[in-house]
Amino acid sequence: MDELRYRVLRAESEYDSVKKDARVAYGIWLVLGIFGGHRFYLGDTGRSIAMLFTLGGLGVWTLADLFFVGRRVRTVNRARRAAIMARYGIVDASS
Repeated sequence: MDELRYRVLRAESEYDSVKKDARVAYGIWLVLGIFGGHRFYLGDTGRSIAMLFTLGGLGVWTLADLFFVGRRVRTVNRARRAAIMARYGIVDASS
């Protein structure tokens, strides 16, 4: 039982070090949204580059992301957590 608890603690610690914060994403969106900075932060490189070269789809994508950044942060975090838990052999019931 101690070994399982140790693996869970290690997995949680690793997840805490890589999870993204919605406040940071929105802060980046506020300052660098037109250049796709918030998308770079979330690991969406393809979309980031598209936003960079089109100035956020002439502002349309940037404005739309105001409504989607929070959901994207949750999706990215959920995927990262699932990958980490799977790597440690833990079935994560909270997903």
